[in-house]
Amino acid sequence: MNAATAPDAPQPAPPRRAPPYRHFHRIAWLAVALTLVVVVFGAFVRLSDAGLSCPDWPTCYGRATWPQAPEEVAGHAATDIRPLETHKAWREQVHRHIAAALGVLVLTLALLAARRRRHGVAQILGASALVAAAIPVYMAGHQREALAIAALGEALLVFAALRWSNVDLARAAALTLAVIVFQALLGKWTVTLLLKPVIVMGHLMGGLLTFSLLTWMAWRATDLPIRLAGARGLRLFLWAALAVLAVQIALGGWVSANYAALACGGGGWTTATPHYIDFPKCVGQWWPQADFREGFVLWRGVGVDYEGGLLDGPARIAIQMAHRLVAVVAFGVLIALAVRLLRTPGLRSWGATLALLAVAQVALGILNVKLALPLQVAVLHNAGAALLLFVLVSLVARVREVDLGPPAAAAPAAGP
Repeated sequence: MNAATAPDAPQPAPPRRAPPYRHFHRIAWLAVALTLVVVVFGAFVRLSDAGLSCPDWPTCYGRATWPQAPEEVAGHAATDIRPLETHKAWREQVHRHIAAALGVLVLTLALLAARRRRHGVAQILGASALVAAAIPVYMAGHQREALAIAALGEALLVFAALRWSNVDLARAAALTLAVIVFQALLGKWTVTLLLKPVIVMGHLMGGLLTFSLLTWMAWRATDLPIRLAGARGLRLFLWAALAVLAVQIALGGWVSANYAALACGGGGWTTATPHYIDFPKCVGQWWPQADFREGFVLWRGVGVDYEGGLLDGPARIAIQMAHRLVAVVAFGVLIALAVRLLRTPGLRSWGATLALLAVAQVALGILNVKLALPLQVAVLHNAGAALLLFVLVSLVARVREVDLGPPAAAAPAAGP
């Protein structure tokens, strides 16, 4: 038998796919890092009550940067909506500028990935031009027309993503650019709809979806697969953990958007510091009065300022209790997955990292309650959710079935 066809001969590695551009993976990793900054800084803006500090969009009191003193914006229409708070306005506008820089990076990735597609660059540029044209139309006061133009640009990107294959990451890049555009719309609506909870939660989820897509693209472009026998079962486990984590992150966003983090305090139902903080009980009870129907109404009309929250005590308690209960489930799933990874050669470091992050995330959640939501801890809690996503998405991108190659030919039967 030839050594090359022996059953135990090492199989050649599958050919590496040519990247869309030789530095594509470096640009993708830079975008991943910048997205993490955008997500964490956005949490800082939201948790420091600076989300409405620039009441107009995309400018801040008519400026590309931000005003330094109230007299600089005297007479501007935005002052009729909200007086200038200089110590907050810079946070909101800096967040917008960082997000814009991320948009340029994602546009670059989409253009590079589309180079080998017929009319691919033209489609990406055309869609981007439509979205860019919608901004001055919106600033001129034509909101419906601006939305229609931006929606047409989004449709072109989604059409390209559905039409292209993902061999050269063209589909993933176009889809990520579409998500970035929608994120910009959510950022605008966060301001114009006065912190409507469903928009705030959607903006958080959109940021983490962008982070996940870019992480997946960066690993695929880097091309460092982890090949395992029986990888299908592990991948199913990873997808299940991702789903549970996504639900828990959405609930966390709903807690934040409805100002329900301190709902279990003993000082009443406002966002003021309560008389005492209750954990693991809630207002002194294991199962207090909770209004889940009212707490999970997603749409409540427009024209209402939601800063500080509008819900009464039982509704906020329902949101907080739902977040705590799903946290128990998510922690159990993540720890079970970590144990599975620790028992798998080649994945033990990933398992240890996942277990450490899961424990740290639970500890930060408890500290949020016990310490009455300190800003640093709350921001770290958001960063912890992003890092957990990074671990799970990284493994989904890298873990693949071992390539056994073509089956070996059967040995001829021995003669008589």
